[in-house]
Amino acid sequence: MAKERSEKGAAAVEFALVVPLLLLLLIGIIEFGRVYNAQIELSGAVREGARTMAIHNDPAAARAATRQGAPSLNPALTDGQIAVSSGGSPCTVVVTASYPMNFLTGLFGSTVDLTGKSTMQCGG
Repeated sequence: MAKERSEKGAAAVEFALVVPLLLLLLIGIIEFGRVYNAQIELSGAVREGARTMAIHNDPAAARAATRQGAPSLNPALTDGQIAVSSGGSPCTVVVTASYPMNFLTGLFGSTVDLTGKSTMQCGG
């Protein structure tokens, strides 16, 4: 009669093989969600800045509106990251902001550069 082989440790070995892949997938989902959220917030912020510039024609107010439109970006946007321009025929306003997003884990690099751009006609 043949001896039956014990499979007591098989589940532990399979678990040890699968866990790193599942953790990498989970970390990737978290990092992607953070970057996507920051990009959406940055796009909304530059839209607010372009709207302010189109109505008031004040670059300082447009930069302030852009900074206030992205309160959860950490570190916060600075004036050096926000570009405001106007001109052309018909008059258009362009607000662009660039933001270096830091990853939490560093598994996918250290940062990714996000850019938001919005264009509106002058006068609202």
